[in-house]
Amino acid sequence: MIDAGKRNVLGVQVNIVDYEAAVAKIIEAAKTQQPMGVSALAVHGVMTGVLDPVHRYRLNHLELILPDGQPVRWALNILHNAKLSDRVYGPKTTLMVCQRAAEAGLPIYLYGSRPVVLESLIKNLTDKFPSLIIAGSQPSKFRQTTPEEKQEVIKQIKDSGAAITFVGLGCPRQEVWAYEYTQELSMPVMAVGAAFDFHAGLLSSSPKFLADLGLEWFYRLLVEPKRLWKRYLFLNPLYIWMFLLQWLKIRKYDPADDVRPDHDMLYG
Repeated sequence: MIDAGKRNVLGVQVNIVDYEAAVAKIIEAAKTQQPMGVSALAVHGVMTGVLDPVHRYRLNHLELILPDGQPVRWALNILHNAKLSDRVYGPKTTLMVCQRAAEAGLPIYLYGSRPVVLESLIKNLTDKFPSLIIAGSQPSKFRQTTPEEKQEVIKQIKDSGAAITFVGLGCPRQEVWAYEYTQELSMPVMAVGAAFDFHAGLLSSSPKFLADLGLEWFYRLLVEPKRLWKRYLFLNPLYIWMFLLQWLKIRKYDPADDVRPDHDMLYG
């Protein structure tokens, strides 16, 4: 089990952690009703924080940031001698947490995406883990919500008896949601993004050999070129360039060089 705390990757604080330690931390927080904002960041997720100091503040104030992409794991290994043998992939972590939650009798709540996705996701999760308790679900409103709606969502989740909330709103909206809701919910809030579509059977995962080579982005680009081409063709080269600057100590990216949000975004 590896759990060596957070380290700086381009100013974003990412945990040096493996699957076993990550899942153990999440389950323990669920059992003790402790707030824990969780996100699994690949290159795109890291770069949302690099390019936006306000969002970087949010990311750096989540309790657990998983190195979701191989390039993020490589950065931790090269910059901080992390010795991580594998990334901590969001969709896989989702299943591992669901399995442990089922074994421990910890109910979960699913927030985000579309009703058809949630319907398939709930069926597939309960088929895979028959003892898993899904306390409730709610689709995204696909708009900003009001403070009153936020409090209603918090009440619904609390009243459901859930011990863990999974959020699938896409990056960076789901990380904003986790930052703004975690403390009031007093439970792990996991921003897992595409895991909803993957486990609902609506989106295919990349072949393992591509993921191991750090080329999962290439597979997803082939699957969704219109939506993702700007993200990957711009952000991936920029990530590599900025990483080289940090590695060669030409530039220091200070995690404290961020800006606290002056108001809630209230995505729903």
